Amino acid sequence: MAKRTKKGKAAARFGPRYGVKIRHKLRKIEEKQHQWHVCPRCGKKKVRRVSTGIWVCRSCGAKFAGGAYLPTTTSGREVEKSIKGILGEGA
Repeated sequence: MAKRTKKGKAAARFGPRYGVKIRHKLRKIEEKQHQWHVCPRCGKKKVRRVSTGIWVCRSCGAKFAGGAYLPTTTSGREVEKSIKGILGEGA
């Protein structure tokens, strides 16, 4: 008899429902979401998500708002770059 494929990792809780592509996308997002992230204040890799958009550093206790799944979003990085550009010109 042939070997069956495994439905491992976080998206296995859905079984065969919702389709392969969606389950793979969900798995990638959740893996990034649940890993440790770098703190913007102390620089240690101790930031975890408390709830949607709320992140806390377990080392220095810094609490800040970020993206729903990652502490920094691409649009947030663009805004920081533009602000640094404006402040750099005026100084």
